[in-house]
Amino acid sequence: MSEEKNRPPVRRGPHGPGPRVAEKPKDFKKAMGKLILFIKPFLVPVIIALVFAVAGTVLNLIGPNVLSDLTNAIQGSFIQNNIPGLYEMDMQLVIRLCFFLVIIYVAGLICSYVQGIIMATVTQKNSKALRTEISKKINLLPLKYFDSHSIGDVLSRVTNDVDMIGQTLNQSVTTFVTAVVMLVGSVIMMFVTNWIMAFTAIGSSLIGFVFMFLIMGKSQKYFARQQQYLGDINGHIEESYAGHNVVKAYNAEGNVKKTFNEINYKLYTSAWKSQFFSSLMQPLMAFIGNLGYVAVCVVGAVLLVNGTIADYGTIIAFTLYVRLFTSPLSQLAQAFTSMQTAAAASERVFEFLEEPQLSDESGKTAYLAPEKVRGDVTFEHVRFGYDEDRVIIHDFSAEAKAGQKIAIVGPTGAGKTTMVNLLMRFYEVNGGCIKIDGIPTNELTRENVHDLFCMVLQDTWLFDGTIRENVVYSKENVSDEEVVRACKAVGLDHFVRTLPHGYDTVLDDKANLSAGQKQLVTIARAMIENAPMLILDEATSSVDTRTEELIQKAMDKLTVGRTSFIIAHRLSTIRNADLILVMKDGDIIEKGSHEQLLSQNGFYAELYNSQFEQA
Repeated sequence: MSEEKNRPPVRRGPHGPGPRVAEKPKDFKKAMGKLILFIKPFLVPVIIALVFAVAGTVLNLIGPNVLSDLTNAIQGSFIQNNIPGLYEMDMQLVIRLCFFLVIIYVAGLICSYVQGIIMATVTQKNSKALRTEISKKINLLPLKYFDSHSIGDVLSRVTNDVDMIGQTLNQSVTTFVTAVVMLVGSVIMMFVTNWIMAFTAIGSSLIGFVFMFLIMGKSQKYFARQQQYLGDINGHIEESYAGHNVVKAYNAEGNVKKTFNEINYKLYTSAWKSQFFSSLMQPLMAFIGNLGYVAVCVVGAVLLVNGTIADYGTIIAFTLYVRLFTSPLSQLAQAFTSMQTAAAASERVFEFLEEPQLSDESGKTAYLAPEKVRGDVTFEHVRFGYDEDRVIIHDFSAEAKAGQKIAIVGPTGAGKTTMVNLLMRFYEVNGGCIKIDGIPTNELTRENVHDLFCMVLQDTWLFDGTIRENVVYSKENVSDEEVVRACKAVGLDHFVRTLPHGYDTVLDDKANLSAGQKQLVTIARAMIENAPMLILDEATSSVDTRTEELIQKAMDKLTVGRTSFIIAHRLSTIRNADLILVMKDGDIIEKGSHEQLLSQNGFYAELYNSQFEQA
């Protein structure tokens, strides 16, 4: 139900139809701050998981010290026997140290396992909560948001961006905390063990910090662009395949492919650069770690020869501490990389969640019960524009009596569909008001207004489900007899019974329904809705002449006792309308019955006669 001429333009790429151009990266701290606030309800289990993670890290830090004692026990903890020169190992001490070492590492493994389970649970609950919030937000957003954003981009925020946030919470948060604890703990343990070797290990690894922060500063923008272009390419694919027939018919494959290649190249470039900087971390940290090993071994050997240290256990412990010290650098780099991507995803998700939404209507008390509505509709000096600078409806006034059939005609872009959108409160008027039974629609809730209308649009919409489910849709307590009666009224019953499963046939990609048959399903759906007022927007545009006659008869039955608004380009279909409103450039220029308008020999007569001349 759209009038493309009057809609605000969707932000496009630089080469014609295509998704939005990637925006500049935003504030990393702000994005992560919003994410932290969102996971606040899960803060207690996250803290518990972090406690287990810290405990496991501390236990792993104790290991090298115990291993040093074990080495010394094997090397020099001997009990001199009665025979000179013969020494025996203190096996009880060795066994105790080995047993203690096993306990430490097993306990660390259990702590890591517990924190992994907790974070996996929190991650999935958080992802579910995010998707739930997005789902709620979609229903609260005004239609003008979707006029300026591609569906593929919205879908990318729901899927790719939320998944990225979930992966970061599951992996990077605990990794970051354990890496910090491991880094600080290993430094403390090294200084406690030997300060000279501690300075040696830290000094040789300090360069890793410098490179890490330099790389992180360069790579942030590429991660943000990667998420943006991912949404853009999803939007382009969705747009291209939704209109695949049009693309083929107009031989536009070349342009579509060109646009896709351009966006794909931008995605490739940003993804390649982000992954390139990310991949630098691992070899860099490996080099720093190896450098630390060499430095510790050389300095340790010198200290051992000079007598500064008296045992090999200290060197063994330091080789492990160097690994425990350099490993967090690599983990921190990976965690920062993931957090950068998550920050870019969070920006897009929370940008969507913070979009201006429809006003809260919980305080409204006015209500029109559908079964008691008469159907009097009044337009009083209605003024509207999709934005302030482009007014579409200038001063629209009209009155529809209960039970009347009102036809709205006019050239493309006259504002016909816009008026129906305003009547349904899909958009809010900028001036004037619309009344139903004397009550302004802005005093009623949107749900109440929607309950008063059943609609048949030019663009059919069916979901993956049976024919019966598509006809019934959201209506409850509908019997099979009512479904069959509605389908018979529109001439669909015979076709349905020829299908293998009849009304239980699933409408999916394998169900080959023509455009006209899909339209018949939506018309049957409107009959089941049985609302007091009816809106038909080019409802017969996709059917042949014979089917149109059947539908017209069905519509004549459907419109009895209902106030009906019909938008039609085929003027022959609205000759029996009680009132015809002729619109041009957002204003009513003529109104009256079919005969009255023809007798005036004005704009309507010109439109009507031109159709027959063309025929």
